[in-house]
Amino acid sequence: MQRTPHHRSRSRRGLAAAVAAGALTVSLLGQNAADARPHPVDTQSMATTLSLPSPPGGANVKVLVFHASATDESPTVDAGIAAIEKIGLTGPEAGRFKTVATDDPAVFTNGKQLGKYNAVVFLTGGGDVLDPEQESGLEAYMEAGGGFLGIHDAARTEPYSDWFTGLVGARPAADSPTAVQRATVEIGDRQHPATKNLPLEWKRPDRWLNWTKNPSGDVHTVARVREITYKPGASANGWDHPVSWCRDYDGGRSFYTAMGGTVDSFAETDFRDHLRGALAWTTRISRADCKATITSNYKAERVTQPNQPGQNDQIGEPHGLVVAPDGRVLYIGRGGADSSKPVVTDWNDPNIGKGLGQIHVYDPKTKKVTLAGELTVFGNKGGGDELVKVEEGLLGIELDPDFETNGWVYLHYTPHSKIDRDKQMAVRQVSRFTLDLATNKLDLSSEKVLLHWPVQIHSCCHAGGGMAWDSKGNLYIAAGDNNSSGFSDGYSGNNPAPNYKGVSFADARRTAGNTNNLNGKILRIHPEDDGTYTLPEGNLFTGKEPDEGGGKTRGEIYVMGVRNPARISVDKTTDTLYAGWVGPDAGAPSTTWGPAKYDTFAAITKAGNHGWPYCMGNKQPYRDRNLPDPGKPLGWYDCDHPRNESPNNDGLVNLPPITSNTIWYSPQGGGVDYPRDANGIPSYKVEEQKQLLPWLKGGGQATMNGPVYRYDAASTSADKWPSYWDGKWFVGDFYDDTQPRHAVLTDPKTVGKGGLPTHAESLKKIIPVGADGIRNLMDWKFAPDGSLYVLDYGRGFFTSDSKSALWRVTYKGGEPTPAASDLARKAAVQ
Repeated sequence: MQRTPHHRSRSRRGLAAAVAAGALTVSLLGQNAADARPHPVDTQSMATTLSLPSPPGGANVKVLVFHASATDESPTVDAGIAAIEKIGLTGPEAGRFKTVATDDPAVFTNGKQLGKYNAVVFLTGGGDVLDPEQESGLEAYMEAGGGFLGIHDAARTEPYSDWFTGLVGARPAADSPTAVQRATVEIGDRQHPATKNLPLEWKRPDRWLNWTKNPSGDVHTVARVREITYKPGASANGWDHPVSWCRDYDGGRSFYTAMGGTVDSFAETDFRDHLRGALAWTTRISRADCKATITSNYKAERVTQPNQPGQNDQIGEPHGLVVAPDGRVLYIGRGGADSSKPVVTDWNDPNIGKGLGQIHVYDPKTKKVTLAGELTVFGNKGGGDELVKVEEGLLGIELDPDFETNGWVYLHYTPHSKIDRDKQMAVRQVSRFTLDLATNKLDLSSEKVLLHWPVQIHSCCHAGGGMAWDSKGNLYIAAGDNNSSGFSDGYSGNNPAPNYKGVSFADARRTAGNTNNLNGKILRIHPEDDGTYTLPEGNLFTGKEPDEGGGKTRGEIYVMGVRNPARISVDKTTDTLYAGWVGPDAGAPSTTWGPAKYDTFAAITKAGNHGWPYCMGNKQPYRDRNLPDPGKPLGWYDCDHPRNESPNNDGLVNLPPITSNTIWYSPQGGGVDYPRDANGIPSYKVEEQKQLLPWLKGGGQATMNGPVYRYDAASTSADKWPSYWDGKWFVGDFYDDTQPRHAVLTDPKTVGKGGLPTHAESLKKIIPVGADGIRNLMDWKFAPDGSLYVLDYGRGFFTSDSKSALWRVTYKGGEPTPAASDLARKAAVQ
C-alpha cells in the first residue's frame, strides 16, 4: 500500500513525558477502574512485523480508549472515557466490557498488549499522533480483524495518512461551524445496534462537522444531520450530510460518529446508547450489516436484448411489470409501435390510434423472453400536441393471488373495438385472462371483463393505469383524471369551457373531483372467481349515499383527487397503499392561481380525498374558475371544506375534506411551502418559500411510485437486498436528473396523515442513471428472491427503442459482520 509520509516538525506535546512517567489515564469512576498500568515500549516489536491474534481480543471483552492529541487535550476526553466505562459496566451482562484508556501511542507497536483488545476507540483531538510504525501497528490490528470507533475530532487525526482517511471515512472541512447548535439527526438505519433504539428524528445539540468529500456510497451511513435545522455554514454538504457511519475496512470493522463534540453529549442517554451499539459491533459482541448502502455491493444488469428489426420480440413500449411467485416477470407494452409501423391520426379512418398492447414474459431460469400475447388497443397516435397524441392503451398488469394454480392475469386497458369515433369516447376496462403456465402464452379467448367505465379520447392525457393487491384479496386500480393539461396555464385543471360534443376535456372537476366518476381515482374492488366483483367495506363511498338527492357517488372509489397515478403499490404487511401521480405543467407558483406543478407521492392508510384539482401538497389551494369567464380568478378553494361547483359535475357538491400528501416536489424544490395569511392561503412567492424536503427537486418531472421492500430472512437467495431496506418505500421519477430516486422512511405515527418522511436514501448509484443506465424509470418491483426488477422506457416517446429494457439489480455484499464464528461471545444477542 502506498503511504503518505508523516511530517514531524512540531512538538509531540507531552507524549514523551507521559511515556516516561508511565501515565495512563486513571479511571474516572473509582471502582472497576480502567487499567492504569503503563504499556512498556516494545522496541523489538517496533522493528518487526506485529504478531496479533485474529481476531484480536476474546470473550473477556476489552476496549482501548486512545486519546492522544497534537494540541491541548479536549475537555470531552474525560467525559468520553467516563461514558465508555459506564457503558461497559452496565446493561445486559452479555454486552459488558472492560475499558482501558491511554494517550501513549506505543501501545500500537506492542502486539502482546494490542492483541488483547476487541476494539480501539479514538477519542483523539486531531493532528499527527502516530509515527509510521505506530500507524502500521494500527493497520495490522485492523487487518487481523480488530474494531475501530472514532469519535468527533478523530476525523482530524493523522491528516497525512490516506489509510487513516479510509479508516475514519471522511475529513472535516476547515471552515466547519464551531458553535454548538441544536439540530435534527435522521436515523436511517433502524437495525444497526448503534441506531435501532434511537428516535426517527433525534433532536440534539452538538458541533456539526462538514466534510471535504461526502463519504456516502463508500461507507454505510446510519445517521444524517438535517441541515435545514441549523446553520451549516459555507462548506455545507446539503441534504445528504452523514454524521455516523460504518464499514468493513481492511479486514476489520470501523465505525465513526461526528457527534460527541461537546462534554454534555456524553451525558445524553441516547448518545450513550449510540456508542453502546457501535461498540457492540466493533468489539464483536454483536453482528451488523455495514455494507447495505455501499454502491459497489450492487450489480445492475440488463436482462432483455434490443428488439429484432421490425419486431417487438423482447419488449413493447414499456409500461408496467409484475413478478410471479416463481420469479417470472410479466411486463407490458402500452401500444406505441416501433418506427416501422404506421400511425393513424385521422378520425375518419377506422384504424385511428390502433395499436398492440403487448405482454411479455421473462423467465430468469432460462433467461428467455416469450411474447405472451397482444391486445388490440386504442393507444397508437404517436407524438404531437394534446389533440393528437394519446396515453391510452394497455396500462396495467397484476397477477391473481392464486396465480400459481389458476394462471389468472388482470389487465387494465382501452380496447380499440369499443371506441366511438363520432363522439370520440372510449371504454377503459379491467379484464381477467388466463396464462398457460407451461407455455407462457395468454389465452385471449378467456377474457372476463370485471369493470369498465367511459373515458373521453378527444384530447390527451392522464390515463394512470397501475394496479395492486392488498392482503385481503382487494384489487386497487389507478385511473388518471382523463383530462387535458392545457387551458389552465399549467395550474388547476379546472377550466369548464373546452368540450367536444358536450363532454368537457379540460375540467378535472368532471373527473378527479367528481364523486360519481371513476376517473382521477384509485378504485378498490374484491374480484370474485366468477369474473364479477364485490365492494369491500371502508371505501370512500358506498354508492348508496342519500346526500344531495342520492345517486351521486360510486362505491368503487377508495381515493379521489388524483391526477395521473401511473404506479401504485400496497405493502401487504401493513396494507398501506402507496401512490404517485404527475402534477400539472406550471413551472413556477402564481400569486393569482396557486402552486407550481407538484408531482406527488402519498402513503394512504384509509379512504380519502387527496386534493386534485382543488389543493396540492400540504393543502395548498388553487383558485376557482367558472363560466362565463374561465380566465377570471374566483375565490381560493377551501381544502378542509371543498365544493365542486363545476357545471360539468354530476356528483356531490360537498366533497370529503382533503388529506395532505406525503411528498411533493416542483422545479423550485422538494416539499415547497410558503407563509400563510390569516385565511391560511400561502403567499406563493418564490422568495418566501422553504423546502421541507430538500433531498429532491423537479424539472421535467413524472413520478414513478415504487414498492416497499420486505426482507425475507428465510430466503436463501444470494441476490436479495439486505434487511437494511426492510420497510423502506421506494419513490422515483421517470427522469434521472435532479428528480427523486430514493428509498424513504415514514413515521408510523404520522403516515397517512400528511406526515413528512423522516429520512431519504439516494438510489441513483445503486440503480444507475445516465445514458447507458436506467435513465427513464417506468416501473420497479421486487421479486420473491429479493432482487429488484426495473423497466427502462427507452429514449423516445410513444415507441420502443434500443434502450427500452428490463433490468435486474442484485446485492453482492454478503452477510453481516463479523462472521457468526468470530463473535466474541456466542451467547451474545446478534
